[in-house]
Amino acid sequence: MKELRFIVGHEGKGMRIDKYVALKLGEGYSRVYARSLIEGSFVLVNGGEIKPRYIAKEGDEVFVRMSAVEKSGIEAEDIPLKILYEDDCVVVVDKPAGMVVHPAPGNKKGTLVNALLYHCADLPDSGNELRPGIVHRLDKDTSGVLVAAKNDRALRSLSKQFRKRAVKKRYIALVTGRVGFDNGVVDIPLARNVLNRQKMAVAPEKGKSARTVYHVVKRFHDFTLLRLELETGRTHQIRVHMRHIGHPVLGDRTYGKAGGMARQALHAEMIGFSHPDTGEYMEFYSPVPDDIIEVIRRSGLPCEINDNVTRGTKKNGHGLENKAV
Repeated sequence: MKELRFIVGHEGKGMRIDKYVALKLGEGYSRVYARSLIEGSFVLVNGGEIKPRYIAKEGDEVFVRMSAVEKSGIEAEDIPLKILYEDDCVVVVDKPAGMVVHPAPGNKKGTLVNALLYHCADLPDSGNELRPGIVHRLDKDTSGVLVAAKNDRALRSLSKQFRKRAVKKRYIALVTGRVGFDNGVVDIPLARNVLNRQKMAVAPEKGKSARTVYHVVKRFHDFTLLRLELETGRTHQIRVHMRHIGHPVLGDRTYGKAGGMARQALHAEMIGFSHPDTGEYMEFYSPVPDDIIEVIRRSGLPCEINDNVTRGTKKNGHGLENKAV
């Protein structure tokens, strides 16, 4: 268990203590993690407990006990996983549609995290007790490839890559209507919907930057098959951007309307990142699932797209056989 003691210098005067502690811990430690330590009484200022909003004063004596956040009580569950790749640092999985990535208050079972805890036995603290090992997410009804960290070093490395936008993410989607341009970019900020905090909305003035690149693979009578690349990773980014240009994702009940599919026709086809230990760039692929392929087949039109798009590959980016466990 690591301990850290320091005196607040002039540079920290007037700064919130959670932000200052995160800076003193160093690169790879988030403000969320620092706040979790403070809330767990692992941070003392001048010998006493403080709140994350405490404003640091020059000369304050700070003691930090870098302990794992209190266990969340998440239950490990024997849920089958399709593992695309695994080593001591990372595990790459092919998440099915309908599986939630991590537990939420009042719903702590049946998620990917529950399954990973059974498979891996332990996952690193991400600063949120309900999201151990999780560095990015997919919506419940979005299928496809996702990477999780298995130790603290991998968690810090992957989190940094996501922050620096060094992770490559590619999606396949069916969107309603016939998209006019063969290639396009949707570059418009997003923020929480002021009327419904569970939804996102375009917010040109106050939102966070969001950029989606799309390419038309095939146009059908009533929908278009797209390949999309995310240059940012905002919540519901593809779904909101596609609605904004008048082509919501097929089957998206939140940003479009029901019909065409039982869930939104969105699939994370590829993820690429640098390995936390070796620095080697790695890419992993997930086959487009049968429910999306079936919609294409029902169109009655030929779709001459390569096997890697419609059916995926039997091997991942390292030539290793995908396996189910």
